[in-house]
Amino acid sequence: MTGVAVRQVQVTFDCADPRALSMFWNEVLGYVLPAPPPGFGSWDDFAATLPPEQRNSASASIDPSGAGPKLFFQRVPEGKTAKNRVHLDVRAAPGIEGEARMAALETEADRLVALGASRAARHEPAPPLSHGFLVMTDPEGNEFCLD
Repeated sequence: MTGVAVRQVQVTFDCADPRALSMFWNEVLGYVLPAPPPGFGSWDDFAATLPPEQRNSASASIDPSGAGPKLFFQRVPEGKTAKNRVHLDVRAAPGIEGEARMAALETEADRLVALGASRAARHEPAPPLSHGFLVMTDPEGNEFCLD
């Protein structure tokens, strides 16, 4: 035991289109945009006050219940060039096993593909270590798993 207090984490995505990617992840996770800054009725109202080059330079997604980590999206000039070293596992079929699990994952994958995700691989159940999962990519190519 180190005596260090438990800390919250934020997951940050480098991307080309922060707003679009945050809206995608909102649909995946049931997250929402945080409230706009005080004095603004919407994020679009706030963005209108910024110089054009600063608009859509960042966005965020939050768990409306406050339980999950904040996702932060920041615009960077370079594109993705390699496999992610860290990725999200989206729990799309908790407590389901076998063919029913894989069917539930496939149903969720179809929904996410319609939102702009892509399929990368399917891994069949191999108990006791793996119950099966799907590897996906978000609209900017970031890998994640449906688990």
